[in-house]
Amino acid sequence: MKKEQELLKPVNLGPLSMLNRVVMAPMTRSRANNEENKPTAELQGEYYAQRASAGLIITEGSQVSEQAVGYVNTPGIHSEEQIKGWKEVVEKVHKKGGRIFIQLWHVGRMSHPDFHNGKLPLAPSAINPEEQSYTPDGFKDTVEPKSMTIDEIHQTIRDFAQAAENAVEAGFDGIEIHASNGYLFHQFFNKSSNKRTDDYGGSIEKRARFLFDVLDAVREKLPENRIGVRLNPSLHGSFGMTMDKETIPTFDYIVEKLNRYDLAYLHLSEPFTDVSDLPYAVTNIAQHYRPIYKGVLMINNGFDQESGNEILEAGHADLVAFGKPYISNPDLVERFEQNVPLAEWDQSTFYTPGKEGYLDYEKNTAEMSGTQ
Repeated sequence: MKKEQELLKPVNLGPLSMLNRVVMAPMTRSRANNEENKPTAELQGEYYAQRASAGLIITEGSQVSEQAVGYVNTPGIHSEEQIKGWKEVVEKVHKKGGRIFIQLWHVGRMSHPDFHNGKLPLAPSAINPEEQSYTPDGFKDTVEPKSMTIDEIHQTIRDFAQAAENAVEAGFDGIEIHASNGYLFHQFFNKSSNKRTDDYGGSIEKRARFLFDVLDAVREKLPENRIGVRLNPSLHGSFGMTMDKETIPTFDYIVEKLNRYDLAYLHLSEPFTDVSDLPYAVTNIAQHYRPIYKGVLMINNGFDQESGNEILEAGHADLVAFGKPYISNPDLVERFEQNVPLAEWDQSTFYTPGKEGYLDYEKNTAEMSGTQ
């Protein structure tokens, strides 16, 4: 690629200046295998610092409370030990000149009683997603969750606000609210998972309310332009989600209303599965939502160097998030700059403990870069 690449052009993200438009997408890696479920400088700190040349790093999902967890060995952001651990991670990234947001996470019904001392996971309604949860004893079938009371909803809103305050204490440049991929917010949005008849269910406006209540609480803790939101409008047939004729109108309403906030960005995913046969699905998410959303738009799922540059050139997005390529290519930006082939990832080590498949790609990529 001889012409200047759109991916490598600088951009402002609220008060932050980014050197490029390459974003490291949030990816669960299950490396917080310690009693406190905290990140450490030796593992997560080194992992993210290796990738600090990204215009922005978004961390793996971090649970906002003990009730929010649903995957083994994921780091939280609700205890003092976790805050201290994340602070060490952030300091290492900042020393390398990187920018880093933390993704705030609550999985809702995509959990298991094993994580909650035998108690049921919380969800908008008592409907089993019929999926599997990754527990300390391996994958287990999900169960029928407990329908949240109004008090539990309000407590969860406070949990997100407290997690945002904790993120500020840890030194993060901002936060991303994970309202995507079949987790708690998405469960409120979707009619198949939300059968409530109170202020948080029924109409599109009421099913979307939880997100905006959380946003309003979180923006009391940090400026709006340091808050991102992630959505997955055409998710269908995975994570317990089933689309219907109201799904896209619900997301259209949400995205339009997000224009009232001065967010850092809106992070959208292209469909995870083929939805071309669904008459009410949107197959090109960025193209659909670019005219609706007036702020900074980030797009994700399956992009490579060529397609990433193309979608930016077409004006359908401002930032492109890369997931798996960042697992095996800590120097992804440099590879794009030099048009160096990407190293392959080892999927068998995506969620295993320790450094293997986590910190040991740097040497391989450095050697490859040196041969060009």
